Amino acid sequence: MEISDDKRTALKEWLASGKVVLHPLTLPQRELWETSPVPVTDVANHICCLINIRGVLTPEACEEALRRVVERQDVLRLSFLPGKAGPVQMIRRTVELNLQYRSLPGGRINPEAVEEAANEVFSKPLDLLRGPVYRAEVLRLSADVHVIVLAIHHAIADGWTLGIFTEDLCTAYVLGIIRPNERLPAVPLTYAAWGAAEREFWLPKELERRVPFWRSHLSGTRRLWSSFEGPITAAGPAERLVLHFPPDLAEAARELARTMGATLFSTLLTAFQIALSRWTGEPDVLVGTPTANRARQSVRETMGYFAGIVPIRCHVEAERTFGESLKSVHQTATDCFANAMPFAELSPLLGEKSAPGHNPIFEVRFALQNHPFPEVALHGLSASLSMRSTGTARFHLGCEITVVHQGLEVVFLFRAQLFPLAEIKNLANLFQAILADACSSPDSRIDTLVGKNS
Repeated sequence: MEISDDKRTALKEWLASGKVVLHPLTLPQRELWETSPVPVTDVANHICCLINIRGVLTPEACEEALRRVVERQDVLRLSFLPGKAGPVQMIRRTVELNLQYRSLPGGRINPEAVEEAANEVFSKPLDLLRGPVYRAEVLRLSADVHVIVLAIHHAIADGWTLGIFTEDLCTAYVLGIIRPNERLPAVPLTYAAWGAAEREFWLPKELERRVPFWRSHLSGTRRLWSSFEGPITAAGPAERLVLHFPPDLAEAARELARTMGATLFSTLLTAFQIALSRWTGEPDVLVGTPTANRARQSVRETMGYFAGIVPIRCHVEAERTFGESLKSVHQTATDCFANAMPFAELSPLLGEKSAPGHNPIFEVRFALQNHPFPEVALHGLSASLSMRSTGTARFHLGCEITVVHQGLEVVFLFRAQLFPLAEIKNLANLFQAILADACSSPDSRIDTLVGKNS
């Protein structure tokens, strides 16, 4: 990040006056700066969502509600100072808001207008040095219907964070009405304090204990798309394909997992890896999957980038049954999660270096989202969260699955310059067909599952 003269002057004043406190990057933040194939300033690192609000809102009350949330959550007062040894976090002691409010004529009956306005908010770069590194805009569709559009940098947020933000904002809004002089309670553990505790835990001795597992697990892996070299492959936002697997298929997958002593995650991952193997023609399949990294109750209310990444490798053997493959994948996933370590440390310890446009270890992301999607109802105000992007377009291909009332929402993230939409649709259909066939006949050999010749 280049620092202009006026910003340099402002920084000197902030530091001299004690307006900011400096902290090292957290381990997840280091992953963005050190191993991501996408420049940290790229809009692909924005996490974006819509919060649908029912109730009467005023600009003044919205500002006061957001002010309370920013006071409570230190990451919303955070920006990044570049340095010779790498960037550091700057946390302001004072509140600065990045909030706009506008009416959207006809928006309630014109969803295209809402999408256009939202994309404007999502696509503008965030100033990581000056901050704030989030942007919120309230769209007024009618007297009691609003949409809050939020873009927030992945360096200070993950998917779980959006649920916390939604709950905090609604609570703060109502609090401002009934107890205008009261603040939100402090979080049990701030993001800065969590980062310090993580750095203290992940000392060389703990890291070295886990490295042999990963050297063995990842030995001999190779890229699926070695012909797609160059930085263009990971620039800008990814395309999205959204589809739904029906409730009966979701329930069948859960039942199969129960029967086999596995999890829904392992069941879906097994079907996806088989589909990906058939789609690419490669039996050796490696995906990266996120982990919430919020096992401690003390951080369940804290906004920030906590999530880790765990590589999971699978050898698809055509003569095995789906049930046998599921048991193997479940055990492998269990071992990988048990040996999980910060990705920023894993990559260099394995001798892997990031290259422009490429993740250093894997190219495909697979996620079963387990973070909360709150639906808030408080004193005449209700809110529901709709995710648009989780800042994960740092890989060639992603598959994100969320359990919803209608079954399973399956979102594919992909690079249009690498994969035509028709090919992604083929992969999605293949994934659904293999999962459905496996649920109805788990003793079938993999090479006889539906879609063999797809």
